[in-house]
Amino acid sequence: MRQYIPFLPVVAIYGTLFLTGLLLEGMWQPMALLAFYGALGQVFNIFLGLTGYVDFGYVAFLAIGSYGMAIAASSLYEDLGWWIVPTGFVLAFIMASFLSIAVGAIALRLKGAYFAIATIGVSEGLRYLIEGTGLWGGSMGIIVSRPLREAFGREGANSLSTFWADSILYGIALVAAFITLMILKSRAGYAFLAMREDEEAARVMGIDTTRYKLLAFFISASLGGLIGASAWTLKMNYVFPSDVFDIVYTIEAIIIVLLGGSGTLLGPLVGGLVYGALKYWLAVTFPGLQLLLFAPLILVIIVAFPQGIIGILRERMGSAFRGVIL
Repeated sequence: MRQYIPFLPVVAIYGTLFLTGLLLEGMWQPMALLAFYGALGQVFNIFLGLTGYVDFGYVAFLAIGSYGMAIAASSLYEDLGWWIVPTGFVLAFIMASFLSIAVGAIALRLKGAYFAIATIGVSEGLRYLIEGTGLWGGSMGIIVSRPLREAFGREGANSLSTFWADSILYGIALVAAFITLMILKSRAGYAFLAMREDEEAARVMGIDTTRYKLLAFFISASLGGLIGASAWTLKMNYVFPSDVFDIVYTIEAIIIVLLGGSGTLLGPLVGGLVYGALKYWLAVTFPGLQLLLFAPLILVIIVAFPQGIIGILRERMGSAFRGVIL
């Protein structure tokens, strides 16, 4: 059971966020925002942290997942009733998975800037394909507020878009953290470590680097699709391509992972908490100037902690605590 000890701080932090939002009046949305950034960082870290590759088009998987839920809700609510939500999550997972396999099979054979350019091209190309062809409502998007009210009733739909959408997000974050722990503690974790340090040397040693990159890409993208289905479709009750394909979400995911500690279990969560708290505080304290102040502040933090916050803590703590902070 000792291998599960590093998972306990993750459960404790998410449990604290959940209970704080549940018990303190007016704190549910701020805590849910922190949980969103933690979840976003953790699912993105499965690929960036394990492989060292930066997917600048990652938002496409969140977007396609949100469309999966929207398609199920808008098309099947008369036949399935409340089952549209489980069906939507299944469809979001499948659509994000197929997109990851299609993109990964080609893009993961590229390296460096070529890989980054290819992933950006896929994300933007998919967005303009949807808008230009009118697929899934085109630029008009899909609005699911009415289907959700028909399936759950007015009170049920309101509860779904507030409490349950955020609660599901907590669950996705915990699943992503647990998968990360299992990978880090398995033989695959050593393969990922070798590949991240020196991919050519790992290939010479007999590691199928393409297969491992595709595995991490698949897991990260599939979980990202579930986040999109919950945090966008269920939470906002609509899907517009200009919103769900916003590259800002990818940039935020990169910042969160680097800030907390790439390739660590606790790093993306800590990075998400710091990023979300700073963003919220600056928006309240300096309205209109938050973006001007936020960018250099984050830059200074990342430069000051190149290994991330968790990386610094692991170095400075005694060996007795290194097994707890992973």
